[in-house]
Amino acid sequence: MALIVQKFGGSSVKDRNRIFNVARIVANTHKAGNDVVVVVSAQGDTTDDLIAKAAEITHNPSAREMDMLLAAGEEISIALLAMALNELGCHATSLTGWQAGFRTDRAYTKARITRMETERISSELERNRVVVVAGFQGLNKLDDITTLGRGGSDTSAVAIAAALHADRCQIYTDVEGVYTADPRKVRNTRKLEEITFDEMLELASLGAQVLNNRSVELAKKYNVELEVLSSLNPVPGTVVKEVTKDMEGMLIKGVAKDTDVAVITILNVPDEPGTSFKIFGLLAQKNINVDIILQSTGRDGKKDISFTCAEGEAETAMRVLKESGKFKDATCDETCAKVSIVGAGMQSHSGVASKMFEALSNNNINIRMISTSEIKISCIIARDDADKAVSAIHDMLFD
Repeated sequence: MALIVQKFGGSSVKDRNRIFNVARIVANTHKAGNDVVVVVSAQGDTTDDLIAKAAEITHNPSAREMDMLLAAGEEISIALLAMALNELGCHATSLTGWQAGFRTDRAYTKARITRMETERISSELERNRVVVVAGFQGLNKLDDITTLGRGGSDTSAVAIAAALHADRCQIYTDVEGVYTADPRKVRNTRKLEEITFDEMLELASLGAQVLNNRSVELAKKYNVELEVLSSLNPVPGTVVKEVTKDMEGMLIKGVAKDTDVAVITILNVPDEPGTSFKIFGLLAQKNINVDIILQSTGRDGKKDISFTCAEGEAETAMRVLKESGKFKDATCDETCAKVSIVGAGMQSHSGVASKMFEALSNNNINIRMISTSEIKISCIIARDDADKAVSAIHDMLFD
């Protein structure tokens, strides 16, 4: 007997037919002799609909009340799925995030898990029940409901798998695995049989929407092997693990884009020690995540510093900088996107960057910023060129 954690996204439970489809997958897994914990997201566009309802009331809702509101979406899903499982003769119990033992810090809307208290889940499993858990949510020290941020249900599933030492953690989506690019937008994509945690983490962080990046971080930390599968088509998916065989010998595992990008440039910054610390220390105090940083060569005692952040955090970043009184000469460009290639093979093969830049050049796409690591190259370009850039790069590298 194995312990299997299965996670289903919002599109997989968006209506009655999809819910019963998921229930049959879960029931079959349980009937095969496995203990099963299921983590589900809110149905379809429920989260967006709840956000819209909040906007009807106020343009500036408190983060605490938004967590209270958004947690309702997953609670609907778990109750309906548990009903469907019971209807199929598979005994199931639904648990909210806090009933399942998720304890978090106090960062409303983007909380992090501090510990897991799995006694209730274990108790239900001992009674031979399928446990259906609401993803995305937990409880902080004040007994306030918190949410883990968009895509947090993936993180919930991996956290349960790690805490219970599950034999397998399956992430069911509306695609059949991890592809070299979004198969719905790019032609001739390839499905990967397996990919390393590091490569998947880069792809997830750079805009690939198959897995949440925090879930991959957690899976790598606790060595939880993941399997990405389709809830609609029962075919082998993609395994995400520490070490892969890489029988295909692929240098690049994927091309990703991220349009949630803003570029902030601070002009005429004093060219002296401690300046960068002052800038990014201010941003860190507001929990603003900074990605690419570019600093110009100093001249006349001054320099320019550019950096990227999420578009939704750009307004706060600009306000913090200008209110400091030291960095008022700042501009924000919200017309950007980031395109990236990822692959461990880049460490030992030259010419990959050249091909990426050639693809962009051939399509008259200007590069504004470049960032590299051992296994990825990212370019900031105009947002209107993002789709064209991904297709061009993919064609250059994979055709």
